[in-house]
Amino acid sequence: MRKSIPEILVEDGFITKGDRDEIEQQSAKTGISFIKIALSFGYISRKNYERSLINVGYNYAPIREEEFDPEVLSKIDIHFAHDRVAMPLRIQDGKVITIMANPDDELFVDFIRFTYDLEPEIIIASDLDIIWLSHKLLGEKEIKSAVFELLKRDPDSSAIVTFTTPQLVFIFVLLAIVTIGLVVSFKNTSITINVLISSFFLVAIIFKLFLALVGSRFELHQAVTREELKLVDDNELPIYTILLPVYKEDKLIKKLIWNLQAIDYPKHQLDIKLLIEEDDDKTLNAVRNLDFPAVFDVIVVPFHMPKTKPKACNYGLHFSRGKYLTIYDAEDIPDTDQLKKVVTLFGKLPEEYVCVQSALNYFNRNENFLTRMFTLEYSYWFDYMLPGLDTLDIPIPLGGTSNHFKLAELVDLGAWDPFNVTEDADLGVRAYAKNHKIAIINSTTYEEANNEPFNWIRQRSRWIKGYMQSYLVHMRNPVALWKRIGWKGFLGFSFFIGATPVTFLVYPLLLAIFICYVVFDLSTIRSLFPDWVLFMSIFNLMVGNILMIYVNMMAVFKRRYYELILFAIANPIYWLMHSISAYKGLYQLIVKPFYWEKTNHGLSKVNNPTNIVK
Repeated sequence: MRKSIPEILVEDGFITKGDRDEIEQQSAKTGISFIKIALSFGYISRKNYERSLINVGYNYAPIREEEFDPEVLSKIDIHFAHDRVAMPLRIQDGKVITIMANPDDELFVDFIRFTYDLEPEIIIASDLDIIWLSHKLLGEKEIKSAVFELLKRDPDSSAIVTFTTPQLVFIFVLLAIVTIGLVVSFKNTSITINVLISSFFLVAIIFKLFLALVGSRFELHQAVTREELKLVDDNELPIYTILLPVYKEDKLIKKLIWNLQAIDYPKHQLDIKLLIEEDDDKTLNAVRNLDFPAVFDVIVVPFHMPKTKPKACNYGLHFSRGKYLTIYDAEDIPDTDQLKKVVTLFGKLPEEYVCVQSALNYFNRNENFLTRMFTLEYSYWFDYMLPGLDTLDIPIPLGGTSNHFKLAELVDLGAWDPFNVTEDADLGVRAYAKNHKIAIINSTTYEEANNEPFNWIRQRSRWIKGYMQSYLVHMRNPVALWKRIGWKGFLGFSFFIGATPVTFLVYPLLLAIFICYVVFDLSTIRSLFPDWVLFMSIFNLMVGNILMIYVNMMAVFKRRYYELILFAIANPIYWLMHSISAYKGLYQLIVKPFYWEKTNHGLSKVNNPTNIVK
């Protein structure tokens, strides 16, 4: 009598008897197949599993081009096929052609016999190929939900429409008024525009300074202490889902696994989903070629436009099992105790809190000029600005990763908007508008700062475009928004989300006037604008830059990055890069609003985080 696959794996020395018992217990508890748990929870590598199958006479067959019968497929659910790593394809010669990663899966064999009243003819295939094919063929309902669920539930919150008719009317009427004003009285209209722009620029900067000063005094009342962490009972921790959306990140897979293994949380209570796009064979093959065990469940996201990170995350929600959920990027290095801190904090917070945002910072901060400026920006953003927003009870735009949700409430909110390229900021505003609250926690996730200018501009233009999208979406009915979030939330949203792109857009205009006036001493500028207008514009520009330099200098103190303090002086140059990104983002907002500009990771020469101060 042939030995079972689990027995063979033990005999070959790839798992222990204790591992086998643990896997079988988990399989009985969750309904997930033995081999899927073994491959997804780090018990055995795919290469070693394949070796064991070959040793007993099995070989993997290529299945991507296998013929299939839609009627046969209609009788199996994607979740069952995914959990058992098996699926039927067609009926041929009186048998059900069935692909399986584990030929010993009696439960699935019985399913085939009961459902089709026929015996299966088993084809052994790689679990990754079966996952790829099953999601491609069976995931239509889930992928359509991932794309259109928010639009169906709350069409007013979807960015599928960039400019509404009233917004277009307002924009063109404003342009017409300005054009008529320039024709009738060019000088007076130019003076008015200049005064409004420069004043707005200064007010927006002062608002950010105010937030930073509030945040600088703010000690996290949501802090979780070491003493509280010592009281955490691992046996009582809930299942925690981690979504890992990746695209062409094959070079970072090994580093990703290393970072995940460092997380201090019971292995069997982690539900880690690696979200790989259907056309991303590079990343899928990187997982296939690993020579050590992986610690995640691979989900293949079927092709459907728009091709964005929030769409992939929405698809991953359909397979998530956790009470809580967070997102990490491929290069992220979260504090090892971050998940336990979040669970502890949720246990202390009132029910209206649905999300906990961790701080983000960079492990390669001293690599070059750009990484230093990026670190200064993130430090004041997450250590000062967000705590300031939290203190003043103003909508918090979430960071792209390390935002931890109550899964049920996230689904109730409609999850992420797949048409919004800054889906995190949008979700923060939507949560606030529905009377939910977001907490800031004393935990950090370290990322890789962009160290290459063109790559940085690609990322930043997407962020700024997303802020424009979010502002347009939520300002479709300003009066209704005012009623939902109150005057304080409305003003905070306008000056934080709305004003950020505008300040970047107007900055080069003010700078050009300053250069023309001071450096070139052009008489045309002097004749067009009275001295008081020029002095006001220059004053606003200079004060605005000085204030932003001061805010950047403040950023170093909480994390003691004192070596970066002088780089704050270079903020005016850094802002010009923002302006380039803003104009690129504005152009894309008009011509291709849903285009997700890919940011390349793994460019840093800093392989391991060093000198991290917690």
